[in-house]
Amino acid sequence: MINEQIRDREVRLIGENGQQLGIMSAKEAMKLAQEAELDLVKIAPTARPPVCKIIDYGKYRYELARKEKEARKKQKVVELKEVRLSPNIDANDLNTKINAARKFLSKGNKVKITLRFRGREMAHMHSSKHILDDIVKELEGVAVVEKAPKVEGRAISMVLAEKK
Repeated sequence: MINEQIRDREVRLIGENGQQLGIMSAKEAMKLAQEAELDLVKIAPTARPPVCKIIDYGKYRYELARKEKEARKKQKVVELKEVRLSPNIDANDLNTKINAARKFLSKGNKVKITLRFRGREMAHMHSSKHILDDIVKELEGVAVVEKAPKVEGRAISMVLAEKK
């Protein structure tokens, strides 16, 4: 809220240089802001009495937008990449999948390893768990198991995250 939008009877006022001007009526605070040719901005509406500051509102909004943009720039969105395998995978194919997972992990993403079963393969789910163990063993230098292998319908899934 700025200027005439402030409807409170009393406000705690902070001057343009950051000095405390005390508690006064909103009309007096508005008069002081107009004399300084600046805006009266409510910066802490939940305080009792609300805290208002005499500042240049356009400059204030610009600073807030810049800080928000800077915070977004530093933010890293972690994606979940998936690597799908079948229980009768060959050693070379497994190495290719492991290298793909390693590449995803090096970029800072999490990797979901899914071992899919079809048809009669469902009867031998327990004997295929060694494939997931091999992947964990190969990637133990760069990854940690975030979510242990778990049977989900026709697949066994686990999630790996980059080692800190």
